[in-house]
Amino acid sequence: MTSPSTTFISHSGEDYERMMGRWSRRLAPLLIDFAGLGEGERVLDVGCGTGSLANALAATGLPAEIQAIDLSAPYIEQARRRNQDPRITFSLGDACDVPFPAASFDRVLSLLVLHFVPEPQRAIAQMRRVARPGAVVAAATWDARGGLVANRMFLDTAAMLDPQAGELRQRSFTRPMTRPGELGGAWRDGGLVDVAETALAIRMEFDDFADYWRPFEGRDGPPAQYVATLATEPREKLREAVRAAYLDGEPDGPRSYAAIAWAVRGRVPG
Repeated sequence: MTSPSTTFISHSGEDYERMMGRWSRRLAPLLIDFAGLGEGERVLDVGCGTGSLANALAATGLPAEIQAIDLSAPYIEQARRRNQDPRITFSLGDACDVPFPAASFDRVLSLLVLHFVPEPQRAIAQMRRVARPGAVVAAATWDARGGLVANRMFLDTAAMLDPQAGELRQRSFTRPMTRPGELGGAWRDGGLVDVAETALAIRMEFDDFADYWRPFEGRDGPPAQYVATLATEPREKLREAVRAAYLDGEPDGPRSYAAIAWAVRGRVPG
């Protein structure tokens, strides 16, 4: 029996945008630069969310067609509402059962998806299957343990207050494909060649603590889902503790945090 295709529970495209959209939009161009892109290519975005990578691909002016799939109906609806580019098609689709024939795409990309797939080798096999011989398959996942400062600040603080949050922290830092070398090993095991790995670094700015905290009041993403389980008193206690970590003894206001993602690319033999 196979496991579910994702551990990420989705509710709202708007909540996802608040939680992850700003990060994806900043990271997407870096993945494209690393993966490469050719004029007139047919490109697949696997696990497109609300469309950050697909829109960044279109902004280059190079692809002739971009197909973007995601399991979440709310995310696809959000992406379709905002899409004004006829080259992009957003569709419901499973990364572990990609709804396209074999050898359909010149380039297959996935941004911030594989660490939420319990059996990522299934998704990697599908990405290779739909890529043409010689095509590039590339992906990026967060360095969850060592490279995501804003998320770690929340999880470290919450884990000090609540054993349940400690379990969330452990799951977050041990997801598949988030350790050094894991993506490259998975690409080689999946039969891809000319495999290359790198780290992609961005920074994320917040206007103030309210801007930082707002995504945790939604329903999308494991931290927000955890906060939603808390009663009023422990939720406020957590908020104040995280606020103290954000302030670091200085007045409330702008903060900038580094974030690192692992990235890999490889080529389908032939």
